[in-house]
Amino acid sequence: MNARVFGNVGETLVLAHGYGGSRFVWDDVVPSLADKFRVVVFDWSFSGVADGGGCSERRFSYHDFADELVALMDELGLRGAVFLGHSMAGMIGCIASLARPDLFSHLVLVGASPRYINDDGYEGGFGRGEVDAMLGAIETDFTEWAPLFAETVVGVDHPAAVAKFAKQLAMMRPATALRVMRTVLTCDVRDVLPDVKAPCTIVHCTQDAVAPLAVARYMQHRLAGCA
Repeated sequence: MNARVFGNVGETLVLAHGYGGSRFVWDDVVPSLADKFRVVVFDWSFSGVADGGGCSERRFSYHDFADELVALMDELGLRGAVFLGHSMAGMIGCIASLARPDLFSHLVLVGASPRYINDDGYEGGFGRGEVDAMLGAIETDFTEWAPLFAETVVGVDHPAAVAKFAKQLAMMRPATALRVMRTVLTCDVRDVLPDVKAPCTIVHCTQDAVAPLAVARYMQHRLAGCA
């Protein structure tokens, strides 16, 4: 998983990227963080820089990725770490913390969501038809879809960041990109929230193109660690 460790003082901070990213998304913040923390970055198996894009034949689920995270932290001998997970990585960290609470002292959830499809009394951000349309666009022409998605989630006012994310996203194998996105958009792990006992900090944009602010409010009221 291409783990890299920076700094050797203070608490251990594990930075986990979201869909389409890689460990390089943290390049701008790692130097300053490494002055105060031992910082660990890595690539999920689906990342385009992990092994050329991940295996399109393997099963993908948040629980599978949580197993990856636990195995990595065990291999590195990490205990009581602060885990910062962006987007899908936030929920993966929550699930991993249930299996191995000794590994996590605090969860920082950035733009995380337990479910992206709207439900009765729940605003996830997407209707079922919108999800089907996005998955269809990826399947039809991933190369065309990727830069448009990067621009949507990052924002047109940040062209350098858009270009960086689009480049990382484009490195994914199309089949892997589709399977992982289907996992993300059709997930429903709301039931794990009340069991997450690790202290949690939720960080969320007021205007997130993927997960509305209502999702963060929902998580705030249901995560045991936010009580």
